Amino acid sequence: MAFLNLIRYQNLIIIILMQVFIKYGFFEVLQIPLALSDFQFYLLVIATVFSAAAGNIINDCFDTDIDTINKPSKVIVGKTISETTAYRLYFILNILGVGIGFYLANAVGKPSFSILFVLISALLYFYSSYLKGVFLIGNILVSVLVAASVLIVGLFDILPVLSTDYKLLQLKAVTVIVHYASFAFLLNLLREIVKDIQDVNGDKKGNLQTIPIVLGRTRATYIVFALGVFTIICIIIYMYTYLYSTEVMVFYFLFLILAPLLYFCIKSWSAERVKHYAFLSLLLKGILCTGMISILLYKHVIS
Repeated sequence: MAFLNLIRYQNLIIIILMQVFIKYGFFEVLQIPLALSDFQFYLLVIATVFSAAAGNIINDCFDTDIDTINKPSKVIVGKTISETTAYRLYFILNILGVGIGFYLANAVGKPSFSILFVLISALLYFYSSYLKGVFLIGNILVSVLVAASVLIVGLFDILPVLSTDYKLLQLKAVTVIVHYASFAFLLNLLREIVKDIQDVNGDKKGNLQTIPIVLGRTRATYIVFALGVFTIICIIIYMYTYLYSTEVMVFYFLFLILAPLLYFCIKSWSAERVKHYAFLSLLLKGILCTGMISILLYKHVIS
């Protein structure tokens, strides 16, 4: 169980379901040419999960002192699992992730795609070792990597087999994935700032320059509220532009995405204690899940 907690298995399950929904609940339903066989797709999911798990491990290795203050009961590295073992697990998962990525890139005839896994591995390391403490940059970087876990399915499954007969439909599918990746980016950016506010005491000890440390907790909370409102406006514009004629999608977005986001904004305005921010972080994770599940209904929009 310690290993599962170390790799943040709940977040990895979200990544797995997200990619499975995109492949089988969206791409396959559209009946467009795809590059990956079922076996190759499973390998893509495994490679993504291994890379993300490795990133979680190295992050815990660098954050042991900070986590001792922020969440002492959840510290794993140095207690349940030794630092040496954690580093070994990090290197093994990284090598496997990059290796599988290299195989898949060549299997779809795009060897240059293998660079993506190398880049993800390098960025996750630099995020944990340095960029996490750089004002805003760390938040943006990890949010980009979350968005990349959405985009990578379209990159490997559609772009290598763009065809004349299905090109328009294929590009529409890729466009939808870009939209969902943008949604994941915004929600995760919100969540990263919320977590920084929640962990401000430990982050100060670690000499990190997060938003609440540089600007203060109150201003950081205002930023969270403003970014939440901005996200709501973006989703409303998206609904008006792409979904207005599809009732099932409109109702889904209204009640399972917009309503929870509005509630998030209301609660964020009055948040003061650590438990308030912990709840907001969990709420955002739930909204991300309902947002990604909505892709299963997109067959009613694209035909």
